[in-house]
Amino acid sequence: MNAQTWAREFVHRQRRGAELFLLVLSLLVGVGGYAAVGIGVEQKVPADILGYGGWLAVLIVGAHLVVRFVAPYADPVLLPLVAMLNGLGLAVIRRLDMAAGATGNNGFARQQLIWMSVGVVLFAITLIGLRDHRTMQRFTYTSGLGAVVLLLLPMLPGIGKDINGARIWIHLGSLSFQPGELAKVLLVIAFAGYLVLHRDALALAGRRVVGVDLPRGRDLGPILAMWLVSLAILVRQSDLGSSLLFFGLFVIMLYVATERRGWIVVGGGLFLVGAVAASRLISHVQARVDIWLHPFDHYQTAAGPHSDQLVESMFGMAWGSLLGRGFGNGDPWRISYANSDFIVGAIGEELGLTAVLAIVVCYGLIVERGLRTAIVCRDDFGKLLCVGLASSFALQVFVVIGGVTRLIPLTGLTTPFLSYGGSSLVANWVIVALLLRVSDQARRPLPDLSFSEAEETTQVVRLP
Repeated sequence: MNAQTWAREFVHRQRRGAELFLLVLSLLVGVGGYAAVGIGVEQKVPADILGYGGWLAVLIVGAHLVVRFVAPYADPVLLPLVAMLNGLGLAVIRRLDMAAGATGNNGFARQQLIWMSVGVVLFAITLIGLRDHRTMQRFTYTSGLGAVVLLLLPMLPGIGKDINGARIWIHLGSLSFQPGELAKVLLVIAFAGYLVLHRDALALAGRRVVGVDLPRGRDLGPILAMWLVSLAILVRQSDLGSSLLFFGLFVIMLYVATERRGWIVVGGGLFLVGAVAASRLISHVQARVDIWLHPFDHYQTAAGPHSDQLVESMFGMAWGSLLGRGFGNGDPWRISYANSDFIVGAIGEELGLTAVLAIVVCYGLIVERGLRTAIVCRDDFGKLLCVGLASSFALQVFVVIGGVTRLIPLTGLTTPFLSYGGSSLVANWVIVALLLRVSDQARRPLPDLSFSEAEETTQVVRLP
C-alpha cells in the first residue's frame, strides 16, 4: 500500500458507527437529565419519561439517518455534541418550568421540544436539498440583501415589537420570530462569497506601522460599512449582542481571508471607538456598563437600572460551588429569564462549576470541528463559510457566558442549543447542517483517475 492510498483510507473514513455510539451517550444525557429533574423536584421519575425519551430518540436517530445516507463522510462528532447540549438544555428548562409552575409559566420545555423538532426537520431539508455547498456562492449578494431586509423587519410598524428594551422581534399573529438569527446565517454566506472575490485586493498592504502592515485607505470601505451597520443595529434596535456578533464575524473572516494582521488592528480600533462612544452616548449601553461595573449598587433598587438578574445569578453560582446543589435543591427561579439569557447561571447553581466547564468544553469542540473542516476543505468559499459559522458559535458563547460571569457587560444573546428560544435553536440547527455538508465534501475521497496497466496499454496502442 503506497502513501497516497494509506492517507486516503485514513482521512476519509465514514465513522457513522462512532457517531451513532456518541449519539446514544448524548441521548442518555438528555433523558437522564429529564429523569433527574423529576426525581430531584418531585422525588419520582416523570410520568411522561417514555414519551419524552421516545420523541427525543426519534429526532436524534432521524438526524443520524439523514447524515448516514446523504452525507456519509461528514464529521462524526458535531451532531452528538449538538444533541447532548440540546437535551441538557431541555432538562434544565423543564426544571425551571417546575419551579415556576405556580405562576403558570410551565410550558417552555414542551415548546422548546417542538422548536427542536422544527430545527431537526430543517436540518434534514438543508442536508438533502443542498448537495454542494459551493452553489451558495452564486447567491452572495442575494444573501447579503436578504440579511439586510431581515434586520430591518423589526423596525417596521405593525410587525416589529419591543421586548425588554430591544426591538429585535417580529410578530405575525400568534407567531413571534427573531429575524436576526436567520440574518446571521445569510451574512456568513454573503461575507464568504464577497471575500473570495475580493480578497486579493483586500490583502494588499499599505503603510507599515510598528511592524504591522495596515490596509490601504481605499480598501477600508467594507469594514467601515459593516461597522456602521453594527452601530445602526445598536442604536436603532438596542441590540448590543447582535451588533458585536456581526462586526466580530466580519473582522474574523476578513483576517482569515487576507492573512493580514492589519485588519485585526483596524477592526479592534473601530470596535474600541464604537464601544467608548456607545457607553457614553447610548443610554441602553450606558446602563449595561454601569451594571457591569457596579452590580450591587443597583441590586433591588427602586429606580434606575436594575442588576437583580446578574446579582441573583452570581449568588446562585456561588452557592452552587464546584458540584452544584443538585436538581431541586437550588433556587434558580430567582433569576429572571433564567431559561433564556441566564440559563448558564441556573446550571451553575444546581449542577456546579464542573458542569459549566464541561459545557464550555463542548462548545470548544464544536468550534474546533468547524475549524478543522475549514482546514481540510478544498475550496476557498467552503473554508471561509466554515470559519464564519464556527466563529459565530465562538463569539456567541463568549459574550453570553462572559456576561453571566461578569467578565464583560451583558449583551442579551442566547446560549446556543441550551437556552429557550425557537429562532436561535432553528437557526443553529441549520448552521450545523451547513457545517456537516461542507465536512462531507471535504472528507469525501477524490475520484481515482489513475489508469490500470491494461487501460494504459490500450491508450498507447490507439495512438497513431
